[in-house]
Amino acid sequence: MVKKIVKCSVLALGLLFIYTPILLLVVFSFTPATTLGAWEGFSFDLYIQLFNNAKIMNIVKDTLLLALFSAVISTVLGTMGAIGIFYSKKRVSTAVNVMARIPVINAEIVTAVALALLFAAVLPNKSYFTLLMGHVVITVPFVVLSIMPKLKQMDGNLYEAALDLGATPTKALFKVVVPEILPGMLSGFMLAVTLSLDDYIVTAFTRPTGFETISTYVYNSIKVPQHSALPQLRALSAIIFVVIIVGVIVANIPKDKKRKEKV
Repeated sequence: MVKKIVKCSVLALGLLFIYTPILLLVVFSFTPATTLGAWEGFSFDLYIQLFNNAKIMNIVKDTLLLALFSAVISTVLGTMGAIGIFYSKKRVSTAVNVMARIPVINAEIVTAVALALLFAAVLPNKSYFTLLMGHVVITVPFVVLSIMPKLKQMDGNLYEAALDLGATPTKALFKVVVPEILPGMLSGFMLAVTLSLDDYIVTAFTRPTGFETISTYVYNSIKVPQHSALPQLRALSAIIFVVIIVGVIVANIPKDKKRKEKV
C-alpha cells in the first residue's frame, strides 16, 4: 500500500512539473493582459484577435500543409525502408537499421547545418523544396521505428502463403503486409506530423526567405518583447495543446476497446 502511494505521488509530481507551465499558459490565454502573468478578467479577446489576424492564420495554414506533405512523403519512404530492412539479409538489415537510427540520436543542429551545406552546394537558393526535404529527413527515421515493431510482430509465413496461393509480390505486399503494419504506419504518420509542426532548427536552416512556420514566427515574436501579436500566441498555444490532447485520446480509443474485448 505504501509503495503504491509513493509511486502515485511520484507520478503525480512528475505530471504536475511537466504540465503546470502549459496549463498556466492555457489559463492566461483567457485574459487580454499584454503581460504574461497579469490577470485582467476573463475574456475571449485573444482568441478573437488570433482568428482575425490574417498573417498568423496564413502561417498556421502553411505550417499544417508543410507538416501534412512531409508526413505523407515520410510515411511512404519510411514504410518502404522498414519493409526493405525487415526482408533484407541480416548484415544488410543491421547496417541499414543502425544508419536509420543515427538521425534520431544525432543532434538536430548537426543535421540542420549538414542539410544547409548540402542544399547550398547543389541548389542556387533555398526554397520550399529544401524546407520540405529537410522535414522529410528528420521524420523518416521515426516512421521506420514505428513500423519495425509491427513487422516483427507479423507472422512471417503470411507473405509466403500469399505468394504460394498465386498472388504477385506487389499484391501480396498490399493485401497482406500493409494491413498488418497499418497501425505502425498511422503512428509514424502522426509522429511525423507532430515533429514537423514542432521543428524550429531544421526549418530555420532550410526555409526560403519570407516563409514562416509557427515555430519560427513564435521565436521571432519572442525576441521582440513588445510584439503586437505576442499575447495572441498564448491563445494559439492553448489551441494546439487542446487539439493534441483530443488527438491522443481519439487515437487511444480503439486500443482501449481491443483491450476490453480481450478481457
